[in-house]
Amino acid sequence: MSAFLFKISKRSSVPLRMVLVLFVTIFGVFVFTVCIKQITIENKSNNIVLATEKERNHCNLHASAQNELPQIHFPRPKTYSRGECSCNPVRFFVLFSMQRCGSGWFETLLNSHPNISSHGEIFSVKERRINISSIIRTLDGVYNLDWFSSASKNECVAAVGFKWMLNQGVFDNHKEILDYFNLKGVSVIFLFRRNLLRRLISVLANDYDRHAKQLNGIHKSHVHTKQEAEVLAQFKPIINTTALIANLRSVERTMTDCLQLFRSTHHIILYYEGIFKNHKALVQIQEFLGVPVRKLQSRQVKIHLRPPPEQIMNWKDVYITLNGTQYEHFLHQADYAN
Repeated sequence: MSAFLFKISKRSSVPLRMVLVLFVTIFGVFVFTVCIKQITIENKSNNIVLATEKERNHCNLHASAQNELPQIHFPRPKTYSRGECSCNPVRFFVLFSMQRCGSGWFETLLNSHPNISSHGEIFSVKERRINISSIIRTLDGVYNLDWFSSASKNECVAAVGFKWMLNQGVFDNHKEILDYFNLKGVSVIFLFRRNLLRRLISVLANDYDRHAKQLNGIHKSHVHTKQEAEVLAQFKPIINTTALIANLRSVERTMTDCLQLFRSTHHIILYYEGIFKNHKALVQIQEFLGVPVRKLQSRQVKIHLRPPPEQIMNWKDVYITLNGTQYEHFLHQADYAN
């Protein structure tokens, strides 16, 4: 009887052993896969470091510049040869901003420098930001100097980047983007606007002209003559005061979230108003990008010069809504220094 029971228990243990073996096999495959992915990531990082070291040794990088690694790069474009400029170091940058914060004007200033190329809103095209793979593929094209636009300079460019609006997929893939920036040594320029009420005026006026096309049937977000600016400035928006404070809070939160998420990068924070008031701001940004300091110029003309009471149709309602709140100072702030 005992022998019979022993045979039964022995038979019943076979399925248990099979389950155990299957579990161990699956777990082993899982661990192996994770290890392979980790090794791949580390290899990519090591390859970038080794490539940088190789180029630095080959080009006899100046000792003072060695302290700026990993911001210094030596791209090898696939579409052309840098020739005698192959040993000229290049800095990578990205300009984070929001619509109507002066980013278009600021980018024309950057592109007036002979050694800076800023390629505009490359992620305004949705296909380029449909997933993280398409984003990284686009970033690689820009930073490898294989991206061509009207801002492209010659092979001796010293700083290359683009403008990335916060509503163009930045937050959707922020972790992967941050990892890429830190791995590649991409410097981040944050450009925002302090007076969010003036920004809202500009947003509403630009939206209106998108449909009205006040300049000979053509919509223009930026203008180059005072006459054109005066035409666009004639429109006075009616601001929805019911949603005004919520709107200002939302914009503030977006800016704060961006600063928080990308705080670990090599970065600089600029404000539209501050560039006018601080004459050294443009010198600071050139030093941040490691390029020779030049006088930067833009042909763009500011549209809304008048104070808010003269630019908002329902100014009294706006004043009552913001007066006594944390946004009261927006009623009096100016873009320019007195």
